[in-house]
Amino acid sequence: MYLIVGLGNPDKVYQNTFHNVGFMAVDRFAESIGAKFTKNECKAVTAHTFVDGQKVIIAKPQTYMNLSGESVLSLTAKYKIEQDAFFVVYDDVDLPLGALRIRESGSAGTHNGMRNIVNLIGTQQFNRMRIGIGRGANAQMDLKDFVLSRVSDDDMQTLEKTFDGASQALKEFCQGQPVQKIMQKHNAK
Repeated sequence: MYLIVGLGNPDKVYQNTFHNVGFMAVDRFAESIGAKFTKNECKAVTAHTFVDGQKVIIAKPQTYMNLSGESVLSLTAKYKIEQDAFFVVYDDVDLPLGALRIRESGSAGTHNGMRNIVNLIGTQQFNRMRIGIGRGANAQMDLKDFVLSRVSDDDMQTLEKTFDGASQALKEFCQGQPVQKIMQKHNAK
């Protein structure tokens, strides 16, 4: 069984903000495999489906970003998900807009949602996909204001291509491809 978690904030006001890139990416993945978000469980909305005969749960925590770990901890416990069988997808201000980086472990960096997950599950040893949101011309803007700002149409066009790549990488993961191989293929782009 696989668990794919996209990070974001649940209210409509945050829908098209940079901090919701994780939600957007898993929405694209769910759409690509025909999954629908129909359940509310473990402080998340979830979609349950199968990819090549393997059960896949896609989750969007509804706890707000800074408490994402509450949902992740609950989901991994409920479904007995092993650390190597889940992915967390989130925005990263330190990567250029549209960059995609996959890692098998690592620190939470400056991302409060990831910090909460690492603190609550007690390890950094889990797969993560960072999607670059950069700051570009907004480098002087307060970080909180930037991540909660709306994505422009031009920036969204760049991110749409990244979401396609992210969706493909997540599908490969759920098909049982080794994360190292997925990293080699998608981190190079």
